[in-house]
Amino acid sequence: MEMLIITGMSGAGKSRMIDTLEDIGFYCVDNMPPMLISKFAELAFQSENNINKMAVVVDARSGRLFQEFYREMDLLVERGIEHKLLFLDCSNDVLMRRYKETRRKHPLFDEGTPSIEQAIQKEREMLRPARERADYVIDTTHLAPIQLKEKVTAIFLDNISTGMLINCMSFGFKYGPASEADLVFDVRCLPNPFYIKELKFKTGITSEVQEYVMSWPQSQELLKKLIDLIDFLIPLYVAEGKSQLVIAMGCTGGKHRSVTFAEMVYRHLLDQNRKVTVNHRDISK
Repeated sequence: MEMLIITGMSGAGKSRMIDTLEDIGFYCVDNMPPMLISKFAELAFQSENNINKMAVVVDARSGRLFQEFYREMDLLVERGIEHKLLFLDCSNDVLMRRYKETRRKHPLFDEGTPSIEQAIQKEREMLRPARERADYVIDTTHLAPIQLKEKVTAIFLDNISTGMLINCMSFGFKYGPASEADLVFDVRCLPNPFYIKELKFKTGITSEVQEYVMSWPQSQELLKKLIDLIDFLIPLYVAEGKSQLVIAMGCTGGKHRSVTFAEMVYRHLLDQNRKVTVNHRDISK
């Protein structure tokens, strides 16, 4: 049995994530009381049933009970119960906008925290240790619902206990940093196809843009050095037991140079039979 424990910021998309996990075969339990995690895990692992994948959501809706979460996580480790922890994150500004749009009440909104902004900050501090120990972190700040679904499916459709998943992503600095990335490479130093009339409205997925970006000696040399560094680092991350590695390539708008480099690194890792995906955060903006 595979066990996935999900926590994260309220409003970051946990409900949509649960829907996706159920679609790919997970048995999901939402809003589980933290003190039941280890007991539920033991019962699930010992029972004779057909549940192969299980996901439980534990978050700020538990209120003061959430303080038991970290003790329960330690108990899982002590008892040798295999599991993965996923943290769903999102920027404060976007969370505030989502709450204003839906007019839902934040779970920590009360007399002591009389504003959404204060409630979000309180929750972030409460969940900080969980984010630090998470095996997977997904930041939904810039993700549309369909992008979140694609990302979750790519990570968890296969056995979550085998191998490290590498995600090659592109992004535009003008739309914000890639906060979930482990490695960030800035390729704004390269010639920009945006200023070429025939290429301005195309993207790095097309052969025309890729050929232009890679036609420069500095682009070829940079790609060579990046691949050499990435190849050196991956075994170190694997030895550390890391479950997910996010490699981000950034340029100004996230449509040309960063997309090209993300695609190039993705193909290289694919040729090495790595478990790898590619996504382009800002390509449609």
